[in-house]
Amino acid sequence: MSYRCSTLRDMSWSRGILPALAVCVLLVTGAAGCASDDASTPTGQESAISPSPVGKVLDDTDDDGRHYREVGKKGAPQVALEVEPDAEGGWDVRLNLRDFAFSPSGTQARAVTGRGLARLFADGEPLADLRDTSYRIPEGYLAHGTHQVTARLYADDGTVWAVDGKPVESTADITASEPEPEPGSASESPAGDPGSSSPSVLSAPGAFPRTEGQGSPDRGGKAS
Repeated sequence: MSYRCSTLRDMSWSRGILPALAVCVLLVTGAAGCASDDASTPTGQESAISPSPVGKVLDDTDDDGRHYREVGKKGAPQVALEVEPDAEGGWDVRLNLRDFAFSPSGTQARAVTGRGLARLFADGEPLADLRDTSYRIPEGYLAHGTHQVTARLYADDGTVWAVDGKPVESTADITASEPEPEPGSASESPAGDPGSSSPSVLSAPGAFPRTEGQGSPDRGGKAS
């Protein structure tokens, strides 16, 4: 009899522990699920980055082979370019931006809405990559004559921001001319002497802004 009573006690203990173990398993599983949800929630800077691709990459490219990234017109980046002569014979360049902010150097190569850098061109040739709204073209960089200065906006992955299939950019036509000769300077050197002509110096009798591609906040621009 004592043996049979001992067996019943063991069976009762086994039945009691199984439900307890099941409850423990459920609690552990539920805790793991909650932790997973918390880990997937972005915080800080990550929450500002869209998890999906921005816009649509087109087959069209710029002269450097960088593809256009098409975005909707509403809220699209905009740029207006101003170029003015300075007192030292150079040119002061200023960008007016809307719905666009410069990314710091070293930013991950990923397209983020309304962010990136600006590339400055002179007569179609790259002049500088800008992460600021101002730049100075030094004296003597441009020969006398009319030139086109263009500011174009790029995403951080190198694609060109575009609207309606056109790059987001602004262009200004500027004129660099030689200075007026000083009185008596012609008689100081014989005709035909290579030293008789003065070196070309930048000046600005006029600079006429022009906007191409996506418009600017102030489409009239300013350059004088």
